Amino acid sequence: MARVPTDSPARRPFMTAVKVMLYAALLGLIGLAVAVSITYSQLPSYQTLTKTNDLGQTIRMRAANGQVLVSMGPSVGKWIPYDRIPQAMRSAMIAVEDKRFRSHIGVDPIGIARSAKVRLETGRFSQGGSTITQQLARNIFLTNSRTFGRKIKEAVVALALELKFSKNQILELYLNRVYFGGGAYGIDAASTRFFGHGAERLSLGEAAIIAGLVKAPSNYSPTADVEAARGRSSVVLQSMVNNGFVSADVAAGVSPAEVKIQKMTRQNNVRYFTDWALPQLDTLIDETSEPIDVWTTLDPTMQVAADQAIGRNTPGGAQGALVALDRDGAVRAMVGGRDYVDSIYNRSTQAQRQPGSAFKLFVYLAALESGMKPTDTLVDEPVTINGWSPRNSTRTNLGPVSLREAFARSINTISAKIGQQLGFSTIADMARRFGITGEISTYPSMVLGTSDVRLIDMTRAFASVSNRGVAVMPYGIRKVVSANGRVLYQHDAAEERVLVAPWVAAEMTDLLQSAVLTGTGRAAQIGRPVAGKTGTTSSNKDGWFIGFSSGITTGVWMGRDDARAIAGLQGGTAPARAFHDFMVKAVANRPVEQFETQVPMPDWQLEPGEEAWGAGDNAVEPVLDENGQPFDQDPYVYNPDATAPAPPDPNQQPPSQLPEVSVPPVRQQQPTDPSRRPAPAGSEPADDPSQSGADLAQ
Repeated sequence: MARVPTDSPARRPFMTAVKVMLYAALLGLIGLAVAVSITYSQLPSYQTLTKTNDLGQTIRMRAANGQVLVSMGPSVGKWIPYDRIPQAMRSAMIAVEDKRFRSHIGVDPIGIARSAKVRLETGRFSQGGSTITQQLARNIFLTNSRTFGRKIKEAVVALALELKFSKNQILELYLNRVYFGGGAYGIDAASTRFFGHGAERLSLGEAAIIAGLVKAPSNYSPTADVEAARGRSSVVLQSMVNNGFVSADVAAGVSPAEVKIQKMTRQNNVRYFTDWALPQLDTLIDETSEPIDVWTTLDPTMQVAADQAIGRNTPGGAQGALVALDRDGAVRAMVGGRDYVDSIYNRSTQAQRQPGSAFKLFVYLAALESGMKPTDTLVDEPVTINGWSPRNSTRTNLGPVSLREAFARSINTISAKIGQQLGFSTIADMARRFGITGEISTYPSMVLGTSDVRLIDMTRAFASVSNRGVAVMPYGIRKVVSANGRVLYQHDAAEERVLVAPWVAAEMTDLLQSAVLTGTGRAAQIGRPVAGKTGTTSSNKDGWFIGFSSGITTGVWMGRDDARAIAGLQGGTAPARAFHDFMVKAVANRPVEQFETQVPMPDWQLEPGEEAWGAGDNAVEPVLDENGQPFDQDPYVYNPDATAPAPPDPNQQPPSQLPEVSVPPVRQQQPTDPSRRPAPAGSEPADDPSQSGADLAQ
């Protein structure tokens, strides 16, 4: 076969491409050398880098009264020179973070190739290729943004660092400046924070735990998850064996489970609130490194009362949560669990649980908006909808009842009928309108609260009813001020967004008040007008009470994290008592406010000639008293002179029928039936715990 001349037309494109690539590579190397040279000349001295005053921002979070709730910022220990850093610590860090640290020039081509291969195979970067030098460059000079430009800058700075400093100096800088979680920067702060002693005394097991934190400080920090930290340390020890830093026998002699982790100093449960509020800064102010004061909405007195109410009333083995909102949405108190130190999981803002009959708020809002009135009569009778047959907890049916009585007694069959009549999607839409963010089922059983919700969302919905049907948006930060007094952010009231008409909210308040005065929520009475609703789920897994008084709306949830049943837990028992204990203190210095339960419709809603009581065939006649005069006061408006029914005598035999409770007559009043009387305070007769479990099968 004849050879093709080197200058033949067939080879010219190939040779041209090779030359272009060589020139491009040469220009790239020249550009890299220039960039590294410039960066080298601009690098601070080693002595400058050993100063740690640039490690982070100090943030003070203040309560509404100015009291400092928590001060956050970098925790930095003393600087440990290289020769005083334990060999175990140095080896553990190199083994797990950069096993070729002693041989590469600041970047590791093998590591980069491995990372690229994983990226191609999985479609994501699940294995990092950054060296210790690159991480140091990023921590001191760059940001954590995942961009190609940042990676190029990181490599250039890493190469310059390797030229300017020795390997030992780079490792010393890294170990004294890297973040290890729990607010600790550097190995000395981390050792003190997690083990109670300085870094110079670190054992092999302790060093393995600290070295394992760099990959994900939040996930592996002993303050967040002790077992995760210990598990990660086993990975570090095995890496040390694989890379020849320790023998297999030495590693086997270390038991991560036996490494003693210093217990965190007990913190006030205010941290549930600060952990919820702090991330909101990212959307409220521009990034800044200067110290700032964050003025929050939290009321310290209410927070103490909330902690005490949850601690005192939550059943053993269960968790409790509480959220209190002011009329403008300001969060005045927040409890996410019984003990923040034991569990940082915030059950008031993160947990999603079934609300039980507390969800009936949306059922009756939809009913009232459709034109039903609290005095309208529906029949409590067996009902079957698409094969689903809800039951009342009493296993009985009362026949004709008013809408007000049905809500107060939390009668399940009436809620089912309303859902069937209006459409279950209509009720789901009402819940979304009021701020329920989770997925809402449209199966018939949804009227009994089988869709998971968050406590803060439910509390917000009740607050919007209290606010005459205008949306309430919870917020926790009032303003942010810099160290020199410059206001960086100021909360402004949001534009009003009407969710339902004022008279719909007023009628809903009427129903909610009746649930506390004569229904399932009587344990929540506090000696002034209260409106609220209980909720209980299947087998007593969840208990809820949400209500409002004097401008404060409070939601309480109790249950177990594993959703196991809790004997005796109902919305009208422990949750309602916790609401009572909190609210008597929360509103003690607020004026008593009567509920506006009768708001007239505007003129354009009335047909010509209609009066306040209506006209025509559907007119509702006013109820007359014994003298023939109409009642001019809503029968369910709070009467401070009224005497509450005396609690039952524990030594007396229970009557065959529930005790009568004297209440004023109501419009369209039904004939008196002594079997249809309010249950004793603290009980929740109409929240049927057995129903929700059956509902889930729908």
